[in-house]
Amino acid sequence: MVPARMLRRALRRFGQMLVRRCTPEEKKTEPTPLRWLSTLDLVVLGIDYTLGAGVYFLAGEVASNQAGPATVICFLVAVLSCALAGLCYAEFAVRVPHSGSAYLYSYVTIGELWAFITGWNFILSYVAGTASVARAWTTAFDYLIGNQISQTLHESILLHVQQVLAEYPDFFAMGLVLLLTGVLALRARESVLFTKVITLVSLLILVFVIISGFFKGELHNWKLTEEDYIKAGLNDTLSLGPLGSGGFVPFGFEGILRGAATCFYAFIGFDNIVTRAEEAQNPQRSICMGIVISLFICFLMYFCVTSALTLMVPYYQLQPGSPLPEAFLYIGWAPACYIVAIGALCTLFTTILNDMFSARWVISVMAKDGLLFHVLARTHTSRHIPIVATVVLGIMAAVIAFFFELIHLVDFMSIWTLFTHSLVAICILILRYQPEVKNGGNEAEVWEENGPAGEQLTLQELLFTGSSTPTPLSGRVVYVCSSLLVLLLTLCLVLAHWPVLLSGDPVWISVVVVLLVLITGITGVIWRQPQSSSSLPFKVPALPLLPLLSVFVNVCLMMQMTADTWARFGVSMLIGFAIYFSYGIQHSRVANPT
Repeated sequence: MVPARMLRRALRRFGQMLVRRCTPEEKKTEPTPLRWLSTLDLVVLGIDYTLGAGVYFLAGEVASNQAGPATVICFLVAVLSCALAGLCYAEFAVRVPHSGSAYLYSYVTIGELWAFITGWNFILSYVAGTASVARAWTTAFDYLIGNQISQTLHESILLHVQQVLAEYPDFFAMGLVLLLTGVLALRARESVLFTKVITLVSLLILVFVIISGFFKGELHNWKLTEEDYIKAGLNDTLSLGPLGSGGFVPFGFEGILRGAATCFYAFIGFDNIVTRAEEAQNPQRSICMGIVISLFICFLMYFCVTSALTLMVPYYQLQPGSPLPEAFLYIGWAPACYIVAIGALCTLFTTILNDMFSARWVISVMAKDGLLFHVLARTHTSRHIPIVATVVLGIMAAVIAFFFELIHLVDFMSIWTLFTHSLVAICILILRYQPEVKNGGNEAEVWEENGPAGEQLTLQELLFTGSSTPTPLSGRVVYVCSSLLVLLLTLCLVLAHWPVLLSGDPVWISVVVVLLVLITGITGVIWRQPQSSSSLPFKVPALPLLPLLSVFVNVCLMMQMTADTWARFGVSMLIGFAIYFSYGIQHSRVANPT
């Protein structure tokens, strides 16, 4: 009995270490910056963070290989997923009105392990984003000089590791990242005025592309038939997709889902708005408005540019590397292709810097909190710039840009961000049903107040709690039910991709039906639990449905990723857990306040 009791105590202490939280006061170690950012400033920053490589390169990649003209629907699915996540980010920003990201909000509200996973996701996502945009920048530059770089490297250096590494190493992308690392080491933060100018130039160029496409485009390119493919010299029409004869959806519904998972990359970055909460004049209002408006404007740009692109050029003739400039060559407007390429260079340049600024911030904050190696928090004495974090970030991004293909980096960044958005939605779902923690209290004290209640749980108390405010017991019920829901949703989506289920086997169909009934029942149990009555300027509506819908859409898009992407995801997650359990859990500043 004694060893068993000691084991239970050890496991309990270990569990409390994983859910220990910091307070907002502990995070306010630096002077509060001036509140000077208006809603318009945040919208501009959100557009600049979001409208980057996706609009210049991703549309052509998805249209040519995955969805055809239906790429516009892919962007719609992707932005709906981001909008659901944006609502959750907005509530986090209202609950913790300090500059930060989902990492900080998770640390303050849910616990340390969730915070580390979220922060690690952000770091890898930003590093992959920096590398992918650097690859896209060199592609645009290579186009301006007649593809001499790619031809030379392709003829002289080949890596010969298909589906793992790029065809050839990108020395220019690596050099660009290292150059910008030096620039980053001299600046503490990005210039909002410079960002506004570049964003305006980018929007003007995209408006020019849209107008040109609607004037020179042909609606027939959305109604291509088998005869059009034969005239173009494409004899094997069956290889074009399930429909074979083309049309608006040449690759079928599966192509739309796969394209939506890739198009999700195009909207990554809007969550950076919440990192400027302390500089916003009215964060409770402007953060939410900034997220929603910037997402809407970016979606309009993606929708219209993709429509113009697929109207100007048949989707099977789009060049994945430089679709917009090639489209103007196709319609006979050669000078315009150089204007678009130069605009892409300017936009991608600021996008790289923004990703590196964000990644450096997360790395330095996690290092100060003790979850990453403390040396990463070392700053320049006069400029307060985290030099070590900047150098490590630059080296990581440069190596990744050197070895990996652009589309592989896009998928890798997308799966990490989808996972992070799912964590944020789950955090909101759990948080709204938790009891309030008094100032100076902690998670363990709250759970111990009514500890014996966990042994008295009955079916009646599960559905009729008899309390209008959350209790430790109801909070624990929601925590467990939310975890079960994520597991069941993932299992359902895995089975949905299993060929045995598509064959109509009644056994497996019965299994799916049982899973759906369990999902509905568990959702009902969460719905019956009392919610927090704390007054906030903004709350995610329609709980628990909207957070669960966000998780479902995100997991559905994640299931469209290739096995190689999942392998990279798994390896990087194992590396993160190794760092946390070998270093972070022992050196956490919450556990060691001194």
